[in-house]
Amino acid sequence: MYSFGPLPRQTKTGRVIGTHQKIDRVARRHMNDLLSPKLAFPGIRDIIHFEGSRGPDALHIKSPNIDEPVHFINPASPDGELLDWIRRHSGNLTDALAAGDEVRASFEAAWLAHTVTDGLTPAHHEPYHEQLEKIKRTEEEVQGRVKDKMLMRGDTRRELIRNNWQYWGAKGLMTTHTLFEAGVAVAAKPYKFEAAVPSADEIEHMMEEGFEHVYLRLVAEVDSLGMYEEFKRTGWTSKLARQTNSELLPRVIMAVILAWHDAYTRALKEVA
Repeated sequence: MYSFGPLPRQTKTGRVIGTHQKIDRVARRHMNDLLSPKLAFPGIRDIIHFEGSRGPDALHIKSPNIDEPVHFINPASPDGELLDWIRRHSGNLTDALAAGDEVRASFEAAWLAHTVTDGLTPAHHEPYHEQLEKIKRTEEEVQGRVKDKMLMRGDTRRELIRNNWQYWGAKGLMTTHTLFEAGVAVAAKPYKFEAAVPSADEIEHMMEEGFEHVYLRLVAEVDSLGMYEEFKRTGWTSKLARQTNSELLPRVIMAVILAWHDAYTRALKEVA
């Protein structure tokens, strides 16, 4: 969600731009109250080192469609690849924490948080790849070539113009996606989200049911808000800005905290 991966590295990434980085900062601050003196957890500078130009979004530029992480989830049928990525990063984070591998733990914490956040982003609930195929694009066509990923193809000049308009034009697939996430970044900028922390009951529920169970509930709740559909109808409004800060981002931050806490708790048991 707008990590600004293609832009140059920033020493204060997420303070000026970068919603993923801001979410990580808030979540890591709240994690302090959940940590044990028996086991360390990466600091925020080490975590966001693996965001932005070193994060999952940067792979869109570095190696288009080659080993890119999954960024989309279907709320109606969520048991797919994005959950597999969450499981993988969570397990790797547990192993790295238990082994005291600070660099690997920082990487896994960052990429786990990124994947969790993407799955709770309304724009990532769209059937993106199916929509791409409708405007004559397949992943095989753009592997390793940024230019081909940015430009749509067409069998004729008329089709070429039409396909690129459907992707980049007003209300186009990528234009709409980007403007929605830009709106989230702007709306969230002034807020510190001090209350976006799971309660003791929510943590206990997660420990009983498992993180995945809680996460899928949050995905369904975000989907039920209908924010992306409303944005496509109306553009950014004060209502959407309020929803972003009162309903969307608090859920996202809580999910990141719970994902980290889940992996951290398993690591604590391993070193006990």
